[in-house]
Amino acid sequence: MILLGFSMDPKINGLLFVLFFAIYVVTLSGNSLIIILIINNAQLHKPMYFFLCVLSILDLCYSTTALPKLLADLFSTERIISHLSCAIQIYVMLLVAGIEYQLLAVMAYDRYVAICHPLHYHTLMCWGNCYKLMALVFILSFMLCTLPSIMSPITICSNQINHFMCEMLAVLKLSCEDISSNELQIFSISFIILLLPLVLILLSYGFIISSVIKIQSAGRSKAFSTCTSHLGVVALYFGTAMLMYFGPASMYSSASMYSSDQEKYSSLFYVIISPMLNPLIYSLNNREVKDTMKKFLVKITH
Repeated sequence: MILLGFSMDPKINGLLFVLFFAIYVVTLSGNSLIIILIINNAQLHKPMYFFLCVLSILDLCYSTTALPKLLADLFSTERIISHLSCAIQIYVMLLVAGIEYQLLAVMAYDRYVAICHPLHYHTLMCWGNCYKLMALVFILSFMLCTLPSIMSPITICSNQINHFMCEMLAVLKLSCEDISSNELQIFSISFIILLLPLVLILLSYGFIISSVIKIQSAGRSKAFSTCTSHLGVVALYFGTAMLMYFGPASMYSSASMYSSDQEKYSSLFYVIISPMLNPLIYSLNNREVKDTMKKFLVKITH
């Protein structure tokens, strides 16, 4: 199969290589630093940072699944990917995406319990419950996102994918069969995996805001600082994903070039941009992470 990518112009591809390589380096460095800080610092051994560590690991999986292949293709004239590699890329992306959307809902619930029910926090968010929540998130993501794709193979009539990676919607356009059932399946799963976690997040923050308003000004600013970073990540992930699966680009039966290009550029945000921004958002808006990072940098520079 052939990935069309962005351009065949060597000059444009050279600029894109520099841009995407820089993004990949920042993504690897930022997320790896977050993981190292949380693992090595006992003060950050809390449920909130445990979930943040898992999010950083998922971001690394997201970027590494797509970016190295994209960087290699920018200097290649063939841009070939095998059917097996294409399938693995799709399944990994679906699994990681499903986990991240549900994980963001779990993180919102964690903040809700911490702010609205602080006396019961250590009981409700004990390590045993955190591990059970993560296991549930992984199982649900596999059952809802990856397994249906494995159980619904399609016959492909074209070998040119108008994308920089094997993305599910772009590959579905290559089918020579009636894909109406696949469309309905994708829409139903997208509704469950996107809208339900988003509703839970909004409900959690609705209760959080009503509780924070009653807190004194000093405690209020601390509570908001831990929540604004999470809301920023939520807006990035859910905004771009909903544009992909519920916007005009989701009308795959039309198979228009505009739709394919829109999917391609929307994918840039949640596959490449968001994993790079997540550690920056969390580190800049979280005092504990910033203090730990300063101590770590001072330690390694001396």
